[in-house]
Amino acid sequence: MKTVFVPAYDTEAPGACLRACERIAEVHRAMDVPATFFVVGKLLLGEERAPYRRLLGDARFEIASHSMNHALLRDHPALEAPGVAWAQVEDEVRRSKGVIEDAFGRPCTGFRTPCAFVDGLGAGRLPELVAACGYAYSSSTGWGPKYSLPVPVQPAYAYEDCPKLWEFPAHGWHENVLKGHNATPGRYLLWPPVYPDHVVTRFVRTPEEEFAVHRYFIDKAVALGAEYATPIWHPWSLGKFDPEMRMLRLVFEYVRSRGMGFATFEQLRARKPAAPVPAAA
Repeated sequence: MKTVFVPAYDTEAPGACLRACERIAEVHRAMDVPATFFVVGKLLLGEERAPYRRLLGDARFEIASHSMNHALLRDHPALEAPGVAWAQVEDEVRRSKGVIEDAFGRPCTGFRTPCAFVDGLGAGRLPELVAACGYAYSSSTGWGPKYSLPVPVQPAYAYEDCPKLWEFPAHGWHENVLKGHNATPGRYLLWPPVYPDHVVTRFVRTPEEEFAVHRYFIDKAVALGAEYATPIWHPWSLGKFDPEMRMLRLVFEYVRSRGMGFATFEQLRARKPAAPVPAAA
């Protein structure tokens, strides 16, 4: 099985994400690369609705949900913040799907929790809710052991109590943390590290340095024979650090140089069986 690369974007900030998506979509079209955009539903209720439809209406782009208002759906140990009440959780999950499907006129099959968790949706009511709302997959695993970074390369798995709901863990770094946009130095580092040959000691300073970090996880996924490799990208942070999107071009060129393909999460999910498989240890 050849490893594919899944470009995915947590599209959550009004204004800044839309401006960055102009350039991101341009790069994807020029290089003929598909992508999954996890979009916060409230961005599609106002004046940004039409621009997002224009930018991301292309069939190469999958539009998935990143909740309705970017609210924490569970207590979050890394952020030391509580989750919202269950009634709001239900609204965040259910309403965002409807808003996205209405805006883009096609099914929304994927969901990603804001801020992600070490165990994805966890156990109990949340994966059951996501499945009941009609989502086919989640990509909500975005932390390494003990809420550290980077996230190890690990395979997709089906939730034990929801065998039709697949979880696609992300890999590597939250790029906004890697740049110091959302964290203090060293806060999320694990010692000893999961990957001793990959130790980040400072924030990246150039698009080339950021590319080198993502390249490590692309190579790791290929070496492990993983089904896919995918980083955690945020349009607002990409645009702030690298408005010309040089890093994206470097990554996409490198993926092609390795003979890898590209995919969306929905394309990966579509070839999965509706049966549980063991989660990574």
